[in-house]
Amino acid sequence: MTLQLRVYVPPHPLIKHWLGIARDQSTPSTLFRSAMVELGRWLTYEAVRDWLPTMDMDVQTPLSPCPATFVNPEVPIAVIPILRAGLGLLEGAQTLLPLASTYHVGVVRNEETLEPSVYLNKFPEQFHPETRVLITDPMLATGGTIVAVMEDITQRGIDPALVRIISVVAAPAALKKLGSAFPSAIVYSAGIDPELNEKGYIVPGLGDAGDRTFGT
Repeated sequence: MTLQLRVYVPPHPLIKHWLGIARDQSTPSTLFRSAMVELGRWLTYEAVRDWLPTMDMDVQTPLSPCPATFVNPEVPIAVIPILRAGLGLLEGAQTLLPLASTYHVGVVRNEETLEPSVYLNKFPEQFHPETRVLITDPMLATGGTIVAVMEDITQRGIDPALVRIISVVAAPAALKKLGSAFPSAIVYSAGIDPELNEKGYIVPGLGDAGDRTFGT
């Protein structure tokens, strides 16, 4: 059976609400940051639904014994924000994954060739093979950055099937490139936009998510 990249656009009204605020060019930077936090929270909520490792135990309620299910704290979880824009989604993700380790990676795109270049990498030499990885990147445009990060972490022991990627908007070009390289990964996005312009920006998109998040 051939694997195919799965992409989910959750129909949650709060995701739609905050996406609308993020898209609006009149949204001030402080409110845009709030939108990124909320989108990070709700997209993470959707992404971890069948992904978090659990364990079954018995507990004693005030009335009787009862079976219960808990998140297994012994299975490692990693959150990887792709700098710098991915930091905007990180806070929301961390509220739902407080025990997760955070590993930063900085990637810049050449505006002429559209090729990614890594300027910061804080990954360990090797990840535990059962590690769940959540990658935060607001814009999946050409796909160069996310594929470069995926290539790096899989070389360090990560199973692509255990990776969840959250983005605010994604373009078909990025999803096609990611799907060709890592079809077992799963993407959760607030929206899929139809095209890229000549500069490789998503249209209609959000503009520059990093600039708008940090007011630069």
